[in-house]
Amino acid sequence: MKARARLVAAPGDRLTVLRGEPPLLLRRTGPATVHLVGGAAGPLRGDDLRLEIEVEAGAELTVRGVAAQIALPGPGETPSRLEIRATVGPDATLRWLPEPLIAAAGCDHRTVTHAEVAEGGRLLWRDDLVFGRQGEPSGSLRSRALFRYAGSTVYRQDLAAGPDATGSAGPAVLGKAQALGTLLALPGVATWPPHGAGVASMPLAGPGVVITALGADIRGVRAALDPIGLEKG
Repeated sequence: MKARARLVAAPGDRLTVLRGEPPLLLRRTGPATVHLVGGAAGPLRGDDLRLEIEVEAGAELTVRGVAAQIALPGPGETPSRLEIRATVGPDATLRWLPEPLIAAAGCDHRTVTHAEVAEGGRLLWRDDLVFGRQGEPSGSLRSRALFRYAGSTVYRQDLAAGPDATGSAGPAVLGKAQALGTLLALPGVATWPPHGAGVASMPLAGPGVVITALGADIRGVRAALDPIGLEKG
């Protein structure tokens, strides 16, 4: 399956573009809020999905999900792929707060994220991963992310999990954790997570911070990251 979706937010809580295809269906649910609705199972092996988000100067947008995505095995040999590209203009705000992605046993999935934030823009980006459904091993998952602010790279991440993970991207990073949450905030956060095992924060190479939480399940990750929001501009 091949699907494309595009979302453009303009000042005054206007959405000038709201277009999607199953399983990337977009539904407006509030003045500046859109929910991503899964219109089909998956992603399955071979699926090629792309989502583009643009928040124009002075606009504000929150994107959420209605349910977890489950990456599933399929008959083909090609990995499933989800590419997300986001641009945030000056004095604009984007909050990306989807539900978790679950790597079911036997899946082979790739996620690629690229976000460009103009100087004066604000971004809160959440990415939760669950390695296998209850009682099953993780499928193969690789996540690559690049975030840029005012034309400079501030954060780059490459994570692999599951049977195809090798080297420092595998168990040496995740240990026995079954869930990982990452929250990136530009320029910063208003509330810090509780200190404790499995929670870490790191200043970015520019304004902002990235906070990660590991847990035996998604509940621990949510407890650490859900209270966090952007600091007031």
